[in-house]
Amino acid sequence: MAKVAAQPTPKPRTRRKSQRAAIPPELARDIEQMLRELESLELLEEDGEPLESEWHVVQIHLLDDLVRQHLGPSNDYFCGGNMFVYYSTEQARAINAGKSAYKGPDFFVVRNVDGSKPRRYWVAWEEDGRYPDLVIELISPRTAKKDKEENLRFYAEVLRVPEYYWYDQDKGELRGYHLANGHYEPITPNEHGWLWSRVLGAYLGVWEGVYNGRRYRWLRLYRADGSLVPTPSELAEQERQRAEQERQRAEQERQRAEQERQRAEQERQRAEQAEAELERLRALLRERGIEA
Repeated sequence: MAKVAAQPTPKPRTRRKSQRAAIPPELARDIEQMLRELESLELLEEDGEPLESEWHVVQIHLLDDLVRQHLGPSNDYFCGGNMFVYYSTEQARAINAGKSAYKGPDFFVVRNVDGSKPRRYWVAWEEDGRYPDLVIELISPRTAKKDKEENLRFYAEVLRVPEYYWYDQDKGELRGYHLANGHYEPITPNEHGWLWSRVLGAYLGVWEGVYNGRRYRWLRLYRADGSLVPTPSELAEQERQRAEQERQRAEQERQRAEQERQRAEQERQRAEQAEAELERLRALLRERGIEA
């Protein structure tokens, strides 16, 4: 998807009602015409370009699963995967005119919004002027230059995204940037090569293993304590293993209790046998006239 140089439509400042002047008729007509034009714009959901590979599709789903697992119910954040972001009316007009003005991050997160609201695309002017807080691009040979260079400028200067990451699975390279004074500064990796995300409150790092039957070097989330954020299936497996361990502990405890019961029963039987033998010996003594 090509880069667009159009700047976001600035959000007008609000004034107190007592200071608000009457809108001139000419301006009112312009605003009404702009609103009608916005209503007539067709907002496309895709540009007809397929994702680069099966890995891209699965990795986007994996990121979505992990963010939701880490952040919990989506009542205060929104995740978008391979979804168009409409950031200005100029961009929307360009798309309607057939110009290359698409911008669809592979994955993005917006905090402090109602994530349960259904969306087919992200439209900034319908979201109180909100843009993504975090963007992740998945590198392919075809998109490497755009994602590593052009998007680095676009997300910093146009959308002003606080955090931008790109991941090249073929090379195992992960880079991250945070916005500072209008430009991106690299995020320093820790000793494991993970990058701390303030937006997510978690590390982004590379993990090699099997997910959904596929072995790749996946982009995963790690908690602050270094533990891996599990996928729903991994969490279910962990719960199954914990339940199995608990069952085994309960079985071991049952067996120990049974062994204790058997030992107590054996002790009781030995005591009864000893008492019976003692009584037999006393009876023999009494037969001989000896009292014991």
